[in-house]
Amino acid sequence: MPEVYKVILEADQESQKNFSGHGSALAQVYNHMIMPLANSRDKQTQVIWGLKDFEYRFKRRPEGMWLSETAVDLETLDIMSEHGIKFAILAPRQAKQVRKINDKKWIDVSNEKIDPKMPYLCQLPSGGTINLFFYDGPISKDIAFGKLLNNGELFAKRLLNAFSQDRNSSQLVHIATDGESYGHYHRFGDMALAYALHYIESNHLARITNYGEYLELQPPEYEVEIFQNSSWSCIHGVERWKSNCGCSTGMHPEWNQAWRAPLREAMDWLRNTLTPLYENEMSPYVKDAWQIRNNYIEVILDRSPQNVELFFNHNAHRELSPEEKVVVLKLLEIQRQAMLMYTSCGWFFDDISGIETVQVMQHACRAMQLAEEITSTSLDQDYIKILERAPTNLAELKTGAEVYEIFVKPSMVDLLRFGAHFAASSLFEDYPEIIKLLSYTAKSEIYDKEDLGMQRLCIGKARIHSDISWEENMVSYAVLHFGDHNLIGGVRKYMGDEPFSTMRQEIKNTFLKSDIAKVIRLMDKHFGTHNYSLWDLFRDEKRKVLNQILEPTLKEIEDSYRRIYEYHLPIMQVMKEKRIPLPKTLAATVEFVVNLDLQKELEREELDIERLQDLVEATKKWALQLDKTTLGFLASQKINKLMERLSKIIGDISPLKTSEAVLRILEYVSLLETIEAVFRTLDELHLELDLWRAQNIYFAISKHFHREMQKRAGKENQTAQKWVELFDKLGNYLNIKN
Repeated sequence: MPEVYKVILEADQESQKNFSGHGSALAQVYNHMIMPLANSRDKQTQVIWGLKDFEYRFKRRPEGMWLSETAVDLETLDIMSEHGIKFAILAPRQAKQVRKINDKKWIDVSNEKIDPKMPYLCQLPSGGTINLFFYDGPISKDIAFGKLLNNGELFAKRLLNAFSQDRNSSQLVHIATDGESYGHYHRFGDMALAYALHYIESNHLARITNYGEYLELQPPEYEVEIFQNSSWSCIHGVERWKSNCGCSTGMHPEWNQAWRAPLREAMDWLRNTLTPLYENEMSPYVKDAWQIRNNYIEVILDRSPQNVELFFNHNAHRELSPEEKVVVLKLLEIQRQAMLMYTSCGWFFDDISGIETVQVMQHACRAMQLAEEITSTSLDQDYIKILERAPTNLAELKTGAEVYEIFVKPSMVDLLRFGAHFAASSLFEDYPEIIKLLSYTAKSEIYDKEDLGMQRLCIGKARIHSDISWEENMVSYAVLHFGDHNLIGGVRKYMGDEPFSTMRQEIKNTFLKSDIAKVIRLMDKHFGTHNYSLWDLFRDEKRKVLNQILEPTLKEIEDSYRRIYEYHLPIMQVMKEKRIPLPKTLAATVEFVVNLDLQKELEREELDIERLQDLVEATKKWALQLDKTTLGFLASQKINKLMERLSKIIGDISPLKTSEAVLRILEYVSLLETIEAVFRTLDELHLELDLWRAQNIYFAISKHFHREMQKRAGKENQTAQKWVELFDKLGNYLNIKN
């Protein structure tokens, strides 16, 4: 979300002001690869891409770098140090032994005996060094898996209790947990964290700092040796990402992860096979194939044509033709996909059929697809053969090879497949002449659309351009929709003006004669095997089209239910008064209509509060079973939008002087009344609302204007009093204190 991203960037800038010029944001290895299992080249690129990505976003050099799953080896730390990274963060069990700098005697700190309240210096094979922090394990564990986030004050006190009372020297208490802990795994965990920091700081109980500042103030006095090939989420080191070590989510204790080793083997085989292919094919265009890969992050971050041309000028050793540029970009994409396929979550979970593992296999599939386009050599059969040795835990799927065939290969996209998507979806949505969809651009050059009752036909030609590889082709197409989900289309590389004209006239004239069977035969004639159906659309568009197809049917069902409801409402009212239970069919009708009307009311641009109140009363009167998931989503959306309107008003007037701004704010009491009425009305439905946006907006308004409004209210300004009263009520609904 852009606003969250913006606030993260602003927070890092603010942290530099608060912490002696040291920003709190950390870089990370680029795509969450388990670094000890990567080869040296990939380690280099992961660090370089992570650094460049950070600099692009935060506009400064990073001081620290987060390692995926804190998985570490000395080579990775060496590469990080070589590129200017000052520190990393590890789990306490990753420390092996420590000693005072310049002392000879080592002290064993295995089994989490290391003191986490200080930084340590790690000597590296190259002769360089890097600083390491080891987070507080017990507190971090209680945050992630215990109930420490249930209460912000108790959380703060637990952090404070970690300080040793026997030491006069500086101490650092710090934790490391997944970000999901604060809100996803533990609802309101973000509030507990915020309050804990507020409690510590406002009571002057400790000084809040960050790693960069602390390291400057308190350089390490001890050095440390680590356990190589270790991590925070596998007690066996890094086996979780290559073997059936026993580590899993625990959700399916009867399952095994024997699939992990063959999956790792398949990925390693593919990477090693692609390496000489990449070097050989890239050699005519550049001096150093691996340096241009390291530099490719410049393109990933900015794919504008001007920037890509600049990239070619800096990296190619001669002027490249348009066709050669396509080859170079495809080769670089092979390498990007060959690293993305090692993203750690592909091995982390319980089965090879999981969405995370399917995703990493899709990256592998894309790398093989691009390699075949360049060399005409197919690699996927050898890859699939290795996956045949990867057993699944599901009865309906035997091996990873089946998972690949069913879930991975159908997701493959090329220019023709995108052309088919563009053509088919254009029957249901009006596109402009030039449209960007996903990572493609389509420019329509000819487009004919014919309607005949429920049947629709489109015929055309379009130029399809890949915004990633710069490959492009002119395609010709014809798509026929003959009701419901029945859709057939043909797409192929442009056949030439004369064949296209023939196809266009034959299919169109036959369609206008309502000879659908012949239209289908003509499509087979002109497009051969390049046929597509509704099921070849991309997933989101497929859902959208199916919703459009079903719309008349759903409207017909709704009308039927509503007629029954309105016709039988009098007798249902009498039965209710006489305490006679409604027959199940009539109860279901009332439930359907009232739920639907509530949803429609919440979707309206301008809410009718009285109508909403009547519907809420109806739910209580009939004791209806509500669709709380849908209603909660729509109610959250409505409240957030109303708060955004309020925020826009504030944004428009905030540049004004405070006195002028306050006068303008008073004009919008009616909007506050509407928002308060929505909360008050919906409160009786006990919906689960997602209001973090509304909370952030409320907090920002409160911070800038609430105190001034209270002053005016104290001077017996009735409008200001009303404003403060309503605003405070909103705060109660949003669980925010002023």
